[in-house]
Amino acid sequence: MKKLLLALLALILVPLTVLASEGEFHLDHAPDKSADPAALQNGAKLFVNYCLNCHSASYMRYNRLRDIGLSDQQIKDNLMFTVDKVGEPMTIAMRRADAKQWFGVAPPDLSVVARSRTSEAGSGADWLYSYLRNFYRDDSRPSGWNNLVFANVAMPHALWQLQGEQVMGEDHKLRLDKPGRLAPAEYDAAVADLVAYLQYMGEPSARTRKQLGIYVLLFLAVFFVLAYALKREFWKDIH
Repeated sequence: MKKLLLALLALILVPLTVLASEGEFHLDHAPDKSADPAALQNGAKLFVNYCLNCHSASYMRYNRLRDIGLSDQQIKDNLMFTVDKVGEPMTIAMRRADAKQWFGVAPPDLSVVARSRTSEAGSGADWLYSYLRNFYRDDSRPSGWNNLVFANVAMPHALWQLQGEQVMGEDHKLRLDKPGRLAPAEYDAAVADLVAYLQYMGEPSARTRKQLGIYVLLFLAVFFVLAYALKREFWKDIH
């Protein structure tokens, strides 16, 4: 019984410890581009070219990209490299066993990563936006990379060609040592597009749900007025 109680206590405390350690880093606020089709399309392109090599998104189907303004032909020509039909999910060819052998841990599926990273420290979008902008060179790590938001992360910096290489200064702040293809402001904008797409992927119907919610609240407001007027009419002779 004592061992069981200790195990249950560990299950409760470990997630809290992880959240506390992640909450130590101040998360930057991610720009909201959820209503910008061009940003979502660019984010989808970045995801396919830089993330989908190792990370799958098995709960997301290519045909949902129609919702952000892409035609089936555009999807096939520019974004589909591992499957043949637009109705198939975004999977990868790499096996989990191989990935674990190569990286030490199998890269997680990113279908709902934006939702899973939501915590008291900030939204999942804020976490991803900060995470993807805070990689730095660290020769002590197997991959040669580390991250301020996720210390000792196993993942290398997939976007280093775009951002360049950051190093840790003596003041424990990051500075750009070798520039990448994009200027810092351009890289931040690209990351914001990618994060917006990761958010969309976690709940493709989010915009429709929110719009429908507004209509429902407006209907309830009008219905309340009518119901109150009807109630007064029925009870006017009694009161």
